[in-house]
This record gives sequence, structure tokens and C-alpha cells, in this order.
Amino acid sequence: MNNVLHRLLAGAGRVLGRGKLSILNYHQVLEKPDPLRRLEVTAETFDWQMQLVSRYFTPLSLNQALDGLQHECLPANPICITFDDGYKNNLTVAQPILARYQVPATVYVATAFSQGQNMWNDRVLYLFSDPDRLTLQVGAEKLQLSDWQRRRALGYGLINKLKYLPVEQRLEQIAQLYRDNNIQEQAALMMTPEQIRELSDKGVTIGAHTVNHPILKICSEQEQADEIRQSRAQLADWIGRDIEHFAYPNGVPDKDFDQLTESLVRQAGFSSAVATEKGISDKQTSVWRLRRFTPWDKTPLKFHFRLIQNLVKAQQ
Repeated sequence: MNNVLHRLLAGAGRVLGRGKLSILNYHQVLEKPDPLRRLEVTAETFDWQMQLVSRYFTPLSLNQALDGLQHECLPANPICITFDDGYKNNLTVAQPILARYQVPATVYVATAFSQGQNMWNDRVLYLFSDPDRLTLQVGAEKLQLSDWQRRRALGYGLINKLKYLPVEQRLEQIAQLYRDNNIQEQAALMMTPEQIRELSDKGVTIGAHTVNHPILKICSEQEQADEIRQSRAQLADWIGRDIEHFAYPNGVPDKDFDQLTESLVRQAGFSSAVATEKGISDKQTSVWRLRRFTPWDKTPLKFHFRLIQNLVKAQQ
């Protein structure tokens, strides 16, 4: 019965999605569930998602998709898979699954975290990850840690407080939290330059995601230009290929980046840039503001339906 419903949804997608591109946005593919990261997919979930994508959609590389948008020749049910940040499990867990189902993908890398230090948000969550740690000193306040729901709420609340700080101020506050609580750093989660090269050699497109993952809109024009250009140059040096595509950190249009940022990305030589604005992209969509959609459903039918629902919303 489910196969019939999937075929019906695929047919609806062919009708509703003519000339429309869906881009899916992931970060990690975990080997097993993490109670602090409930929205990150596991290998088991990602496997059936990519099997479904391969069977009922037309997976495209970003270059193929951009060419299809430009020349108005997208195939039926076109879809792109993207990852942000540059996690090691993009190589060790996600890539074998992508290869199994012959699904192209793009991984946008924030280069400062390829030398052993983890991203600032992961460092924050790690403070809440030890179930034996029952309190956490945050400034003058001692937080009481209990179940995973409270730990998630406190961890992501702290991330939201730090997100829009300048990079150096944000990092110093996190370092102070580690000192105040006498906590050692977590093992490296991000790909090294050698692993990024390996992922590229396996056919995954590497894109840039700045150096330090700042909120670009709060940076000066020179700081933005440096973050954008340096990340592109570093990645090109590491993988021996040109870097054509860019992802805005956090990625909310007009809040996290603006027209100045877009112009700096164009001037840096990129061919496209992706945001985190929900929806689809079509021939009217700026290639410097491509929309992406984050799937979160835990069953194949709901996942498929959500993708078609995204097309319906684009009609409105």
C-alpha cells in the first residue's frame, strides 16, 4: 500500500514541481541517536531517506541543478542534498550511503574547524552531555541539570544567547565556561583537510561556509570579505579544485546576511549561494539566495509527503 502512496506522491510532484528545485539541508548523519541532537538524522534514517530520494526523485549535483534552472530544463522531481559545516561523519557515515544510492551531494565547510577544534555550538552542547554532571556554572548562575529535555533547553538557549556575538567574544565566553567548570574539550568532530580532500575525491562537491562561521551581517565589510575569500582559497588549496558554491552561516535572509554579503560572495568568484529560507527555488530565484528545506520526519511516507507539501506551499 505504501508503494502505491509513494507513486501517487511522486506523480503529484511531477505536476506541482515543474521547474521547481528542492534542496535538502543536513548537518550530521549520526551512527546512533544523540539525546542532545534529536533533529540530526541517524545512519538508519538517512539510508531510507536516500533510498526514497533515489527511487522517487531525480537527485542532481548543484551544477546540474543550476544549469537546469538557467535553461528551464529541470527533470521531474529534481532534488539536491547539502550538508553544512564539515563534520567527519559526512565522510564516514553519509558518503557511503550517498554512494550506495548514487545521490550527489554538496558539503559546505567552515575551515577554522578543520584543525582539531570543534565548532562553538558543539562545544556548548558538550557542556550538557555528561549525565553524571548535575550542575553547570554559567557566569554567576549555577544551572541545575536533570533530564535530557532540560539539558537540551538550557544548551540551545545558551547557543542562542551566544550566536550573535562577535566571534572573539563568543569564543572567549565559551572558553571561560570550560575553565569555570573544569571540563576538557571533546574529541574532534570535524573533517581534517586530508579528509575533506578524500570526500572530494569520492565525488562529493565541496563548498565554502566561511572560516569562523560568524553571523556575516554583524561583521564589517572587510571582515565579511575576508571570511568569504579565505574559506574559498583554503578549500581550493586543500582539495586541488575550484570552489564554486557558498552557504551563509545560519543563513536567514536579511537577518544573518544581506545584499552587501551577496555582492561580496559574487565578487569572490562563487557561482551560487544557499540560505536557510524554506521553500523551493525556480527560475525567478536568485542564485545568491537559493532556498533550502530541512526534513525532520521519521517515517518514509511522512518524509515524502512533507517534500510534496513544500511544493504546494510554493504554489501559494
